[in-house]
This record gives sequence, C-alpha cells and structure tokens, in this order.
Amino acid sequence: MPLNDERPASTSDGEKQDLESSSERSDSVTSASSRESFTSDGSSKHCTPSSSPPKTLTLDEVMESARDLSNLRLAHEIAVNHDFHVEPESLPEGSLTKLVRDTLHKAFWDILASELTDDPPEYGQAIRLLAEIREILLSFLNPGANRMRTQIMEVLDMDLIRQQADNNAVDIQGLASYIISTMGKLCCPIRDEEMKKLSQNSDNMVTMFREIFRLLDLMKTDVVNFEVDTLRLLLQRHGAECEREMFQSVLDKTPSALNHTTSWLKSALEELTNIPEEQTHSQGKGQLVPGPFLVLNTAFLRILTWENDKSPLPETLMTDETRLQKIQQQLQQIQAVNEVLLIIFSTVGGPIQGLPLLSDRLKRMTSVLLDGMHSPDFNQEEALEGVSAQICSELNKSLTERSYPPLPPALQVTLTGQILSITQKDNPIRTLVEDRVQQYFMALICDPKPQSKLEQVPVGLTAIKPELALLGARFISLVNYNKTVYGPTYGGILRKLIFSSSPPPANPPQDTAQDSVTSK
Repeated sequence: MPLNDERPASTSDGEKQDLESSSERSDSVTSASSRESFTSDGSSKHCTPSSSPPKTLTLDEVMESARDLSNLRLAHEIAVNHDFHVEPESLPEGSLTKLVRDTLHKAFWDILASELTDDPPEYGQAIRLLAEIREILLSFLNPGANRMRTQIMEVLDMDLIRQQADNNAVDIQGLASYIISTMGKLCCPIRDEEMKKLSQNSDNMVTMFREIFRLLDLMKTDVVNFEVDTLRLLLQRHGAECEREMFQSVLDKTPSALNHTTSWLKSALEELTNIPEEQTHSQGKGQLVPGPFLVLNTAFLRILTWENDKSPLPETLMTDETRLQKIQQQLQQIQAVNEVLLIIFSTVGGPIQGLPLLSDRLKRMTSVLLDGMHSPDFNQEEALEGVSAQICSELNKSLTERSYPPLPPALQVTLTGQILSITQKDNPIRTLVEDRVQQYFMALICDPKPQSKLEQVPVGLTAIKPELALLGARFISLVNYNKTVYGPTYGGILRKLIFSSSPPPANPPQDTAQDSVTSK
C-alpha cells in the first residue's frame, strides 16, 4: 500500500475505450504471431497436446490443474477487463450467514463495552483488538517504509500495553487517535472524508473501534485493487506470453484439455470442404483444401451462433465465455430489431420513408420490448405481439399527424403476422439479416485493420449500425487477443487436421484475405 504520495490509481475509463485500446494492442501483434504459428514447425512445440499415451491423473494433479486454470481465468480477466476490481464483502440481507455474523459481532462488541466500563476496566478484548490492528497496519506498508514500521511497533508495543493494563494505565483514547492518524496516512484519497469524520467522533470507544475495523476492511480492498491495477499494467505488456505459459501448464497436466478446441476447428474445416466426418482424413489427391487462416476465421465466426446448451465452448475461449455469450445475446437482439424494422418499412412503404425520427422511435420501442429476450421465462411471441400493437399505434399517430389515412385493419393484421413470423428460422427476412451480419463479422475478422471497417455495414443493416459497430469492436478485440495467445496451439492442431493424413494438394486455394493479415 503506498504512503501519502503514492495513491492507488483509479479504474477503467469506460467499456468502449477499453475495447478499442485492447483491440489496437492485440491487432499490432496478432498478424505476425498467427503467421508464424501456421508456417513454422517449431512454433507449435509449445501449447500442443502431448503425443504420449493417456495417463490416469491423480487427485492432486486434478486439483493443481484446476488451480492453474483458475489463475489463468483471473489473469485474463484482469488483462482484458479494465472494470475488474474487488468489492467489499456484502452478505445478502436476511441470509443465515449474515444473521450469524451479526450476532457474533454484536456479542464481541458487547463484551468489549462491558470490560471497558468495569471498575477498574478490563483490557483483554481491547488488547486483542490492538494487536490485530497493528498487524493490519504493518501489512499496508511498502518494504521500504522502515520509519513508519518502527513507529507503529513502538507505539503499539503489545508487551508494554499489557504491562500498562496490569497497572490500569492504558491510554486507550491516545492509542485510538494514533491508529486513526496512521490510517489517514495510509488510506487512498477516497477514504479521506470518512477518516476525518472518524477522528471527530471519538466519544464512544466501542463505536470508534467498530468504525476503525470497518475502514480497515475497506482499506484492505483498496490495497487489493491497487495491486490489481499494478498487475494489469504488467499483463498488458506480457499478457499473451503469461496466458500461454499458464495454459501450457494446464495442458501438461491434462493432455485432453484441447479436445473441444480440436472438435471446433475440425468442424469448421468440414464446413468449408463439405466433406462428411468419415471422409475428413481421406481426401483425394489434388482436392482443394482451405487454408488454415480461413479455417480459423470460419471457426471464430461460428462462435457468434454457438449453442452453449448443446456443446461447450473450446477450451481456449473459456476465459471469455461470459463476454462472448453477452455479445451473442446482444447481437441476436439487435438482429431481431432490424428484422422488425425491415418488415415495417417494406410493408407500409412510402408514407413512412425518409423519417429518421420515426425510425428511431420505432427502433427504441422495439428494443425495449425485446429486452431480456434470452431469459428463460421470456415469451418471444407474446413480446412480438406487444411490439406489433405498439408499432401500429405509433404508425397511425405519425400518419395522422401528416394528414395520411391510418393503416387499414387488414394491413395491420398482415404487419403483425409478418413480425410474428421472425420466430421461424427459415423466415426470409430473418435469413437475410443473419447472413449479412455474418458477412459483416467475417469481413472484420479477415481484415488486417478492422477498426477502419466497423462503420461499413452491409445494405439493410443501417438501422443498427451503431450497435453493430460496437459489438464488432468488442468481438474483434477478443478474437485478435485470443489469436495472439493461442496462435501456436491453433497452428499445431490445424496442421494435423489438414496435412497429417495426406500431402498438401497441388493447387490449394489462395487464402488472400488472411495472407494480407499476416503480411504486416
């Protein structure tokens, strides 16, 4: 914990800035590392599963692998999530745990109050508190803060305090004042106001000690967050190497830790070659085989439509599982909004064309009514019926204000039916929107400078361009950073999938998009 002039740094400036900065950082190193992983035989000697026969893992090895995986997740979260910080413990109101804790705390403070009001006073509880406070204060000090460490040890000399207690000569008030003064020197600026209030309310000693411990708990959290911020700077410089080494340690102990990743890449390869699973390793001579970069990019594109309840994510993406799921859900919601808007403007036509304010109102209205569409108890058909009713009402209002006749009942029924039909997977509007969204993301994944393409959305997606660009930036940031960390892993797996059973084809297709990515 820093002293007066070494205050903990504040946390993130915002999600969008975090994503952009992370994307720029990862973009600068992804191309070279990805190219090397696929073209160098030695690039995959790390982070690839061992070829030795499977072995039975002991419980200790399983637990050690779990700890390594937990450390990997934590390091990745700190590196990519600038909003990550530790919150003080807060138990739910009315919970049994909180009830037990509060009861024990009350009993402790009641004993302290009883001892201090005895005649003569007893100092057993107070001495235990002072000893604990001393250790906490010492834990806050930097290694070089020898002067303050010596001062704390001298003022809170427990042997001396016990001797004073035996002679009823303990200056509890003076010791509490020193503790508060020392805490004020060690705390971060956000605690200054609370420290000031504590120093001004020193009438009740029990209340003062309770507040001292409350603030010490907050200061512990501040110390942890300061260390997190410091560690984040280190991880941002060497994060890819650190994560790769951590994952390798897991892989060394658990050779099967790439099974889902291998299946994921294999499925993308089969999708591109249109070869049934049983023929994957029996490609004929001269048959065209997609390049490794195209396979990898196709695999990443499939993550946007990944069905988590049917198949677990690849192991190399587990650290981003929550972020990827959130992107997927938000993308599905804005796709539904865009589908509704396309249906409205294609059905009603001219009278509502060229009215950006109306379009924005319809968009916001639809977004609000579809909010939470991924929750288990969400009834999408019922929500779309509500969307249709609100839209018809808003359209009639707009048409009437501009001296147009309201929508005929038959047209309103047609509009409602078309909106409800987007729940069907083969709906042409839904298929069109989903295909163009896939084209947009594939272009971003393949482009060496995706930031310049974020605003270039395909025709028909203009209504959701701001939301699509934001999701695109977030997704590309995660993809590029993942490629930087696990490029050697993917290279080793893809070489085995593509070239292990037969020599490369005579005239493989040119993966021009990815060649440009890796030629930087």
